[in-house]
Amino acid sequence: MTERSPRLAAGLPDAGQGRRSLVITIDGPAGSGKSTTAQEVARRLGLLHLDSGALYRGITLALLRAFDGDLPVDRVDAARIGTLELEVAWDSEGPVIRLAGARVPDEDLRSDAVTAHVSAVAAVPAVRGWLLGAQRAGPRFPGLVADGRDMGTVVFPDADVKVFLEADTDVRALRRLRQRGVADPSPGEVRTEARKLEARDATDAGRELSPLRVPAGALVIDTSDLGFEEQITRILERVEAAG
Repeated sequence: MTERSPRLAAGLPDAGQGRRSLVITIDGPAGSGKSTTAQEVARRLGLLHLDSGALYRGITLALLRAFDGDLPVDRVDAARIGTLELEVAWDSEGPVIRLAGARVPDEDLRSDAVTAHVSAVAAVPAVRGWLLGAQRAGPRFPGLVADGRDMGTVVFPDADVKVFLEADTDVRALRRLRQRGVADPSPGEVRTEARKLEARDATDAGRELSPLRVPAGALVIDTSDLGFEEQITRILERVEAAG
C-alpha cells in the first residue's frame, strides 16, 4: 500500500483565531453518560462537541478494514496509520469521520467488531499520538466541549472547566444495552455487559499511556441515580462559576 498522511481536522475554519475560547472537558468510563452529557452542554452553550470516542472508533474501523477484520495490534504503528484512507473533518457541530472519502455511519463506528477492538487499539502509542494531534488541531471557536478518558488530563490539561462522570457498573451496563436497542435486558444480560465494562475499565485505568484518571480540580458527578437535567445543571453552574 502507498503510505499517506491521514488528514486532520479539515473543513471548518477557526473563525475565532487569536481569540480565547472556552474549553470544557468531560471524562469518565464507558457508560457514564459523558458523550450524551457533553453533546447537550455544547448545545446549550452554543459550542462545538468533540466526541473523542468516535475518533478512536474511527481509526479502529479503518484498521479492521486494512487488516481484513483480523487486527493484530502489535503491527499497528505510525507507518501503518499512514496508509489509512482516514480523514477527521469538522462540521458546525463537531468532528466527522470519513474513510475513503465517505462519511462513516454511526452504526459502523459502534459495531460489535469495533467495540471488541477499540480498547486495545486505544492503548497503542502510535494511535494515541496521531489522535492527540487530531484532537488538538480541531477548531476551538466559539468554544469546545470535549469528552473522553484523558481530555482533562492529557489532551486539554489547561481546560477552563473539567468534569469527571462516574456511575455504578450495573447502571452503566444497562445504559449500554439500551443504547444498542435492548429495551428490557435480563439480569443475565446486564451482568454479562457489566463484566465487559469492568474489563474495559481495568484496561483503561491500567494502561501505561494516558490512563483513565480523575483530572486535578475536576467536578466529580456520580450519575447512577442522578437525573439528566440535574447533571447538566451542575455542569452549567460550574461553567458559570468559572467565569
